Amino acid sequence: MNHDSPLDLLCINAIRTLAIDGVQHANSGHPGLPMGAAAMAYVLWDRFLQHNPANPKWPDRDRFILSAGHGSMLLYSLLHLTGYDLPLDELKKFRQLGSKTPGHPEHGLTPGVETTTGPLGQGFGNGVGMALAEAHLAAVFNRPGHEIVNHYTYAIVSDGDLMEGVAAEAASLAGHLKLGKLIYLYDDNHISIEGSTDITFTEDRAKRFEAYGWHVQRVEDGNDLQALAQALAAARAHTEHPSIIVVRTQIGFGSPNKQGTAGVHGEPLGKDEVVLTKRAYGWPENESFYLPETALQNFRKALARGKEAEQVWQVKFSAYEKAHPELAAQFQRVMAGELPADWDKDIPVFPADAKGTATRVAGGKVLNAIASRMPELIGGSADLAPSTKTLITKEKDFSPQDRLSRNLRFGVREHGMGSVCNGIALHGGLRPYGATFLVFSDYMRPAIRLAAITELPVIYVFTHDSIGLGEDGPTHQPIEHYAALRAIPHLIFIRPCDANETAEAWRFAIKHQHGPVALALTRQDLPVLDRSRCSSASGLHNGAYILWESKVAEPQIILIA
Repeated sequence: MNHDSPLDLLCINAIRTLAIDGVQHANSGHPGLPMGAAAMAYVLWDRFLQHNPANPKWPDRDRFILSAGHGSMLLYSLLHLTGYDLPLDELKKFRQLGSKTPGHPEHGLTPGVETTTGPLGQGFGNGVGMALAEAHLAAVFNRPGHEIVNHYTYAIVSDGDLMEGVAAEAASLAGHLKLGKLIYLYDDNHISIEGSTDITFTEDRAKRFEAYGWHVQRVEDGNDLQALAQALAAARAHTEHPSIIVVRTQIGFGSPNKQGTAGVHGEPLGKDEVVLTKRAYGWPENESFYLPETALQNFRKALARGKEAEQVWQVKFSAYEKAHPELAAQFQRVMAGELPADWDKDIPVFPADAKGTATRVAGGKVLNAIASRMPELIGGSADLAPSTKTLITKEKDFSPQDRLSRNLRFGVREHGMGSVCNGIALHGGLRPYGATFLVFSDYMRPAIRLAAITELPVIYVFTHDSIGLGEDGPTHQPIEHYAALRAIPHLIFIRPCDANETAEAWRFAIKHQHGPVALALTRQDLPVLDRSRCSSASGLHNGAYILWESKVAEPQIILIA
């Protein structure tokens, strides 16, 4: 073990013991990851992470994700120690109803938490989306001598994260897109709930990521601060590819009887083992939530560093505002989530037509009308753009050579697309959409559910929404998907009846900024209703409306759809 100084060791053990005490006090939780990963988290937060605890919403902050959300006490400890608005009393309420320290991190509840994690692999994909957003916004707004978007996305990922398919999809996409300001620390502790990863997970993960096109480094001792710092510095300097640092850690580090075992993963150490572990750390054995003042003072230097970093950025932005006032105003608008003036001015009105048109075709026309006036609208499909009609026709593809364009080619990676879109939305400054056939919404359901829990303004375009898609047969004909998606709280599911309802559905989706919206659109033509004979399609915004009013005082039949 190579700790650089007694103060470093004191700070690292402060993280470990806060996690131990939080889990023990709650009588549930996951102490092992925070104990094993504390050193690498400390090096990242103390020496590299650019953030301002006094302003968690500073636009040009680095983003940090704890993808292994079960280790949440690691994140809560860091947030408290560095000066975020998370008092020690909240750490004492870990996993309690109504606290700011739930069992898994929740975005919007706890200051400094960048995304909701827990289902493994999702944070991995969110980070890819954040790095993609940073690359695009930098291309849109930065000008020679004026860099106002310039930050990194970091994450701690676990064995479980890397086992999940969504991580494979997102990693492949990130490598292809060469998102070089994405840096992941892999907590390679060789333990999962059922025991050693030798029973399930034996491929060479480093070679796997090299094959994805990532810059790969190894740190053999997770407590070697110098090696960790050197690896992080090298990753920051290597901006041609995303980086992963494989860090060999010991789960439950310092616990005399549980270190390196599955028993320390997901349950408290127990009172006796807490005493023994604190004794091994040289810590007061019978005092809970003890924080040495020297350690706290060292951590709280983050407040001064963050204030200075944001002030430097504000000076840069003031100069940018003078040199490029229109761009500066646009940047402030998109980061505030405000819509541009007249964004819906060009949305088409479709004439009545008995033959009609497929709502996917109408949706494509509406999408392009909005995109022409809303530069922050960005998205694509899971290799189905010609079928879903979700290509922005006047744009090129976002690529390693072209960060400015807005068409995202997700490939056949529905789940990855969902988690990446969530990351784009979480970053801020962009409105993402993702498209596939409705039947394949099953492949991305966990990401949709997290978007709904987190109330992210992601738009899903699900086409080929019924047996009307025809010859592809039952594997491609969605039946149960309407009920399944409508069952997700906070997800708005809209299935328009014609082209004009499709236009209104898009209008609603763009205006709805506190949760995801799914549009279910047809492959087959649908008649365009004569709105001179029935109600306006704007009734869609009510959720339900009377389409035709009976002229008979007491109608014999009421049709509800």
